[in-house]
Amino acid sequence: MKNRFFIPAFAIFLLFIMATYFLINPSYEKSLKAKYYYEMAEYDKAYSLAKEAFSLDLYNRMASTIMTQSQTSLKYVGYIEDAKKYMLVIDEIATHEKISDADRAKISMICNVMISAYVKLAPSVITDEALIQESAEYYSKFEKLLEKVNKN
Repeated sequence: MKNRFFIPAFAIFLLFIMATYFLINPSYEKSLKAKYYYEMAEYDKAYSLAKEAFSLDLYNRMASTIMTQSQTSLKYVGYIEDAKKYMLVIDEIATHEKISDADRAKISMICNVMISAYVKLAPSVITDEALIQESAEYYSKFEKLLEKVNKN
Protein backbone atom coordinates (compact mmCIF):
# COMPACT_ATOMS: atom_id res chain seq x y z
CA MET A 1 0.00 0.00 0.00
CA LYS A 2 2.85 2.36 0.82
CA ASN A 3 4.46 1.73 -2.57
CA ARG A 4 1.27 2.77 -4.32
CA PHE A 5 1.59 6.28 -2.95
CA PHE A 6 5.35 6.50 -2.55
CA ILE A 7 6.30 5.86 -6.19
CA PRO A 8 3.93 8.46 -7.73
CA ALA A 9 4.87 10.97 -5.03
CA PHE A 10 8.56 10.36 -5.70
CA ALA A 11 7.99 10.73 -9.47
CA ILE A 12 6.15 14.02 -8.94
CA PHE A 13 8.96 15.21 -6.66
CA LEU A 14 11.56 14.40 -9.34
CA LEU A 15 9.52 16.21 -11.99
CA PHE A 16 9.30 19.23 -9.70
CA ILE A 17 13.09 19.19 -9.19
CA MET A 18 13.70 18.90 -12.96
CA ALA A 19 11.23 21.70 -13.76
CA THR A 20 12.83 23.93 -11.13
CA TYR A 21 16.29 23.24 -12.55
CA PHE A 22 15.01 23.89 -16.07
CA LEU A 23 13.46 27.24 -15.11
CA ILE A 24 16.30 28.45 -12.86
CA ASN A 25 19.28 27.41 -14.99
CA PRO A 26 20.41 30.51 -16.97
CA SER A 27 21.11 28.47 -20.09
CA TYR A 28 17.61 26.99 -20.21
CA GLU A 29 16.06 30.32 -19.24
CA LYS A 30 17.71 31.92 -22.29
CA SER A 31 16.64 28.94 -24.40
CA LEU A 32 13.01 29.48 -23.44
CA LYS A 33 13.28 33.17 -24.34
CA ALA A 34 14.95 32.22 -27.62
CA LYS A 35 12.12 29.79 -28.37
CA TYR A 36 9.60 32.57 -27.72
CA TYR A 37 11.38 34.95 -30.09
CA TYR A 38 11.68 32.22 -32.71
CA GLU A 39 7.94 31.58 -32.54
CA MET A 40 7.35 35.34 -32.87
CA ALA A 41 9.49 35.35 -36.06
CA GLU A 42 12.19 37.53 -34.47
CA TYR A 43 14.99 35.31 -35.70
CA ASP A 44 17.87 37.70 -34.89
CA LYS A 45 16.94 37.85 -31.21
CA ALA A 46 16.24 34.13 -31.12
CA TYR A 47 19.62 33.35 -32.64
CA SER A 48 21.58 35.59 -30.29
CA LEU A 49 19.79 34.27 -27.18
CA ALA A 50 20.17 30.66 -28.28
CA LYS A 51 23.86 31.25 -28.97
CA GLU A 52 24.31 32.70 -25.48
CA ALA A 53 22.43 29.78 -23.94
CA PHE A 54 24.51 27.28 -25.89
CA SER A 55 27.75 28.95 -24.81
CA LEU A 56 26.62 28.60 -21.18
CA ASP A 57 25.81 24.91 -21.58
CA LEU A 58 27.11 22.97 -24.57
CA TYR A 59 24.74 20.10 -23.74
CA ASN A 60 21.64 22.29 -24.05
CA ARG A 61 19.96 20.67 -27.04
CA MET A 62 17.12 23.16 -27.01
CA ALA A 63 19.57 26.04 -27.47
CA SER A 64 21.40 24.17 -30.20
CA THR A 65 18.19 23.44 -32.09
CA ILE A 66 16.86 26.98 -31.82
CA MET A 67 20.21 28.40 -32.87
CA THR A 68 20.28 26.20 -35.97
CA GLN A 69 16.65 26.85 -36.85
CA SER A 70 17.06 30.60 -36.39
CA GLN A 71 20.08 30.53 -38.65
CA THR A 72 18.10 28.67 -41.31
CA SER A 73 15.19 31.10 -41.01
CA LEU A 74 17.57 34.06 -41.25
CA LYS A 75 18.89 32.66 -44.53
CA TYR A 76 15.33 32.55 -45.87
CA VAL A 77 14.64 36.08 -44.64
CA GLY A 78 17.85 37.28 -46.30
CA TYR A 79 16.91 35.58 -49.56
CA ILE A 80 13.47 37.22 -49.53
CA GLU A 81 14.94 40.66 -48.78
CA ASP A 82 17.46 40.27 -51.61
CA ALA A 83 14.72 39.08 -53.95
CA LYS A 84 12.59 42.14 -53.19
CA LYS A 85 15.56 44.44 -53.73
CA TYR A 86 16.50 42.81 -57.04
CA MET A 87 12.91 42.78 -58.25
CA LEU A 88 12.86 46.56 -57.78
CA VAL A 89 16.02 46.82 -59.88
CA ILE A 90 14.48 44.63 -62.58
CA ASP A 91 11.22 46.62 -62.48
CA GLU A 92 13.25 49.81 -62.97
CA ILE A 93 14.96 48.29 -66.00
CA ALA A 94 11.61 47.09 -67.38
CA THR A 95 10.24 50.65 -67.39
CA HIS A 96 12.70 51.62 -70.14
CA GLU A 97 11.21 51.84 -73.58
CA LYS A 98 13.95 49.64 -75.03
CA ILE A 99 15.92 47.15 -72.98
CA SER A 100 19.58 47.10 -73.99
CA ASP A 101 21.82 44.05 -74.18
CA ALA A 102 23.64 45.28 -71.07
CA ASP A 103 20.33 45.44 -69.19
CA ARG A 104 19.44 41.93 -70.38
CA ALA A 105 22.80 40.70 -69.14
CA LYS A 106 22.20 42.43 -65.81
CA ILE A 107 18.77 40.81 -65.44
CA SER A 108 20.22 37.45 -66.44
CA MET A 109 23.01 37.77 -63.87
CA ILE A 110 20.57 38.77 -61.12
CA CYS A 111 18.32 35.81 -61.94
CA ASN A 112 21.24 33.37 -61.98
CA VAL A 113 22.47 34.65 -58.61
CA MET A 114 19.03 34.36 -57.01
CA ILE A 115 18.35 30.94 -58.49
CA SER A 116 21.67 29.58 -57.21
CA ALA A 117 21.04 31.20 -53.80
CA TYR A 118 17.65 29.48 -53.57
CA VAL A 119 19.15 26.09 -54.35
CA LYS A 120 21.46 26.50 -51.33
CA LEU A 121 18.53 27.04 -48.96
CA ALA A 122 17.62 23.94 -46.99
CA PRO A 123 14.38 24.02 -45.01
CA SER A 124 13.82 21.87 -41.97
CA VAL A 125 10.66 20.46 -40.50
CA ILE A 126 10.04 23.49 -38.28
CA THR A 127 11.04 26.25 -40.71
CA ASP A 128 8.17 28.69 -41.07
CA GLU A 129 6.04 27.57 -43.99
CA ALA A 130 5.35 31.18 -45.02
CA LEU A 131 9.09 31.82 -45.45
CA ILE A 132 9.48 28.69 -47.55
CA GLN A 133 6.46 29.58 -49.69
CA GLU A 134 7.48 33.21 -50.27
CA SER A 135 11.03 32.27 -51.23
CA ALA A 136 9.69 29.59 -53.61
CA GLU A 137 7.48 32.19 -55.28
CA TYR A 138 10.45 34.51 -55.82
CA TYR A 139 12.49 31.58 -57.13
CA SER A 140 9.77 30.81 -59.64
CA LYS A 141 9.64 34.45 -60.75
CA PHE A 142 13.40 34.55 -61.27
CA GLU A 143 13.28 31.32 -63.29
CA LYS A 144 10.56 32.74 -65.54
CA LEU A 145 12.44 36.02 -65.97
CA LEU A 146 15.62 34.18 -66.86
CA GLU A 147 13.75 32.10 -69.41
CA LYS A 148 12.24 35.25 -70.99
CA VAL A 149 15.59 37.05 -71.08
CA ASN A 150 17.35 34.06 -72.65
CA LYS A 151 14.64 33.71 -75.34
CA ASN A 152 15.23 37.19 -76.69
